[in-house]
Formats: sequence, C-alpha cells, structure tokens
Amino acid sequence: MAGGRDRDGRDGGSVGRAGKFPQPSAGRQSLAAPGNPRSPSSPQNLYDDHITKSLGPSVFQKVPARALTDTVAEQLLEKINDGAFARGDKLPTEAVLSEEFGVSRTVIREAIARLRHEGVVESRQGSGVFVTEQAGIRPLRIDYTDTATLESVLQIVELRRAIEAEVAAQAARCRTDASMAAIDAALARIDAEEAAGGDGVAADVAFHRAIAGATGNPYFLKTLAFLSQYLETATRVTRTNEARRADFSRQVREEHQSIVAAIRAGDALAARNAAQTHMYNAARRLSQGSQPGPDETARGPSN
Repeated sequence: MAGGRDRDGRDGGSVGRAGKFPQPSAGRQSLAAPGNPRSPSSPQNLYDDHITKSLGPSVFQKVPARALTDTVAEQLLEKINDGAFARGDKLPTEAVLSEEFGVSRTVIREAIARLRHEGVVESRQGSGVFVTEQAGIRPLRIDYTDTATLESVLQIVELRRAIEAEVAAQAARCRTDASMAAIDAALARIDAEEAAGGDGVAADVAFHRAIAGATGNPYFLKTLAFLSQYLETATRVTRTNEARRADFSRQVREEHQSIVAAIRAGDALAARNAAQTHMYNAARRLSQGSQPGPDETARGPSN
C-alpha cells in the first residue's frame, strides 16, 4: 500500500511495512486473492497472459472462500497471540486488511466474524474492531472438516470414552429420584424413536446428556453440549451400522441398560466400567460395520 493515512488516522502502509502481514506483490495479482480479475483500467500484462495460456485452465484449482477466510483468521489470531496486537488494541480497518492480505473485504469481514464469535475481538459502534481483554484465553474448537474420516470419528469416540466413564461414575454417586427418572425416560425415547423408523441419534445424545445432568456438575453438561456438535456425525455412523446389524442393536441396548442399572444402584465403579465398555464396543462396531453379522437384518440403514 502506498503511504497516506486512512480515515482513522492510521498510516495506510504501516501494517505491511511493519511486517505484520504478507504484502501482495506490486503490479501483479496475488495468488492469495483468487477470483479477483484485473481491473479493466489496468495495463495488459503480456507475460502473465502468455503464462496463463501456456498453463491452461485446469492447472490450478480455485481456492474455496472458506479456505481464504480460515487463512486470514488464523494469521490474525497468530499476530494477536504473538503480541503484534495487544489486548485492547484496535485492528487495522477493513480496507487496510483487505489490501494487506490481497483478498476481498467480504473475506476480511467473515474472518473478523469468526474471531468475534470466539471472543478474540469485539466491534465497537463507530470505533472499529478491538482485541478483547480475554483474547489470550483460547476457546476449545474442533474443525468440522477434521471429523470426516473414520480415524477422526474413532478419536472422538476415545474422547467420549474418557468423559462418559467419569460422567457415569459421578452420576451413580449423585443421582436423585428426579434425575433417575429423566435417565429412564431418555432411554425409553431411544427405543421409541427406533421403533418409529428413526435413527435414534438425537435420542442417544439426549440419553448421555441426561446422565451428565445427574452428576449435578454443570461443566460436564457444558462439555458434552460442546462435543454434541461434533458427535452427531459419529453417532449417526454408529447408529446406521447398528440398524443394519441386529446383533449390534442388541448389544447397544444391553450396554445402555447396564449403565442405567449401575447408576440406579449407586455403584460408581460398575457405572464407570459399563460406560467404558459401551464406548470401547462403539469403536469396535464402527470399525466392523461393513462386515455382515450372523444376525444381519433385512432392514437397511436408518435415514
């Protein structure tokens, strides 16, 4: 950016010169900004045109807008964590960031929105975007794209196993008649949903949440509420496999009943063991889901 000051009194080229962000090359469109055509008023660059024609239309793939947004957000977050922008500092304007990154203002706006959602920055009416005082406290986040493989699903099951085992043990120690009734009702809803032809995913998540509610610890509930955003896909995979296999379906029902029975009895050790067994078996069923079982039913996967 050529010098000058923007409307906020900030030197327009200071961000790039300070080395905070990679500066797009002058006189040539940045690869970081695909899809931004040359301005009609820009002089023709015969070298670039020659290269483009030589490469052909299929050499490069378009970079998804989401990838651009993620890249900008990650670089901004890195600079904030490194202290380039301290707590309470104002970020450069949208126009400045757009030019520094070589992307559209829409990409900058979406990246800022992501950081705002995570509590890293805040918008002040008429003043701009500022780094929050709690910016150093990083929220736990799992990228949805990381949960699309069998390996990642099994890793989520491992995470659930560690949490669900302690949740079940604590529920056995702390459960009340009211929370026990809620667990029983949630278990019954799984059977009812499956009997109606559903996949039981929402009922399964609600069942485990009811057990967490019986602990009386709100942080168990908050943790499971966070994980439930990413558990839906994993649970749907396992429930679909279970719908194909009568032996799987029986095992799941028996495992749930064992957890409930241990909680009802107030046996923390048995509840922990039952929950761990359930999650170990969930991983095994997930891995074996494509293999025909001895009792495979004619019913296809649930929708």
